[in-house]
Amino acid sequence: MRKRLPLIALLLAAAAPASEPTSPVAMKATVTALVGFGTRHTLSTTTDPKRGIGAARAWAKARFEAIGAACGGCITTETISRNFTGPRAPNGVEIVDVLGIQKGSDPNRVVIVGGHIDSRVGDEMDAKADAPGANDDASGVAVVLEAARILSKSKFKATIVYAVFSGEEQGLWGGKLLADTAKERGWQVSAMLNNDIVGNSVGQGGVVANKTVRVFSEGIRQSEDLRGDLARRMNGGEDDGPSRALAKAIDHVAAGIPGGLDAFIVRRPDRFGRGGDHEPFLDLGYPAVRFTVAAENWTGQHQYVRTENRVAYGDTIDKMDFVYLAKVAAINVATLRRLASAPAAPDGVTVAGALSRDTTVNWQPVSGAVKYRVRWRPADAQNWSMSRDVAGVTDFVLKNVPIDDNFVGVSAVAADGSESLVTFAGPAPRR
Repeated sequence: MRKRLPLIALLLAAAAPASEPTSPVAMKATVTALVGFGTRHTLSTTTDPKRGIGAARAWAKARFEAIGAACGGCITTETISRNFTGPRAPNGVEIVDVLGIQKGSDPNRVVIVGGHIDSRVGDEMDAKADAPGANDDASGVAVVLEAARILSKSKFKATIVYAVFSGEEQGLWGGKLLADTAKERGWQVSAMLNNDIVGNSVGQGGVVANKTVRVFSEGIRQSEDLRGDLARRMNGGEDDGPSRALAKAIDHVAAGIPGGLDAFIVRRPDRFGRGGDHEPFLDLGYPAVRFTVAAENWTGQHQYVRTENRVAYGDTIDKMDFVYLAKVAAINVATLRRLASAPAAPDGVTVAGALSRDTTVNWQPVSGAVKYRVRWRPADAQNWSMSRDVAGVTDFVLKNVPIDDNFVGVSAVAADGSESLVTFAGPAPRR
């Protein structure tokens, strides 16, 4: 692998000319350090300086502090906490999230990137056995810290929150803690990127999958009531909610990274019957997606470290591919850079044009937008295929684009060309 790293570094550098490349070496160092804490189970010790989740969280906090010091204080470190009780913590446990916060010129608008630091073995209640958690989810924490290291060297309009969650394995509690905090603080969350199991390229049965990364996103919104669901059904917007718009933006970003990964957009909130720390954000209506490897290795997930019938079980570091992990991080970094540089997505995007060959689009003005991009596509397509940029107006008429046969959306564009998520257009509310 050492011989491959210089070539990969060149490819990743070409992918992001505005910043340095993501580093497989640095990310391996992060995972190695986290594995070194033995177990990071949510119910493990918080007082031992070398073992358990308390020591691991302290290490993550120190990493954020070091990155912040290197950029002259551009990142501040914060911990938030709350006590949670549930079937996997019947006596209650204090959940602590470690945050690195890089304030933007519009500090109330926020983009979030997260991964969970806790780990587990076969018995979800066993807090003492070694649970290395290399891929699940030291890999996600490595993405978060690498994004902070690179993006701390630039300034942005939006605030970037780098989040290290606890309690994912016990009940998605770290994600809920931060989602609730975002709501309490009145943050305008433009995007939440959850990285969970993002570091292996060889899956169950030896299948090699090193060309793609899966991105899961909801269509019909968890936060919508029945009236909202019915309206989306009537408008044909099932594939264009905020989280799906985020996934499509990630797909576009990934396609522009030479030598990178293809973003395979999975049109459901998470893997079948499973969940992650992005889901509490969906509950509150925030755009959120999950990154996960293309092919999971289940002998390396939620297993005691052992060998049986010549099969090595356990979430150990030798099963990881750090070149692949660096490519996942590159997509995260490029997406965060775009969305933190762009204005917010437009609100109040509406269309009219029944019984007409033309479609009229209206939207609310967006602070910081120098122009707007009106996008449309045939109603039998999933991706936007046509667009028109307009400036100084908040309405536009698409000539000979009948509303019955096309879908329409609008994004806001900054002076440097950074584009917001696309807001799907529906009918104006009835008065």
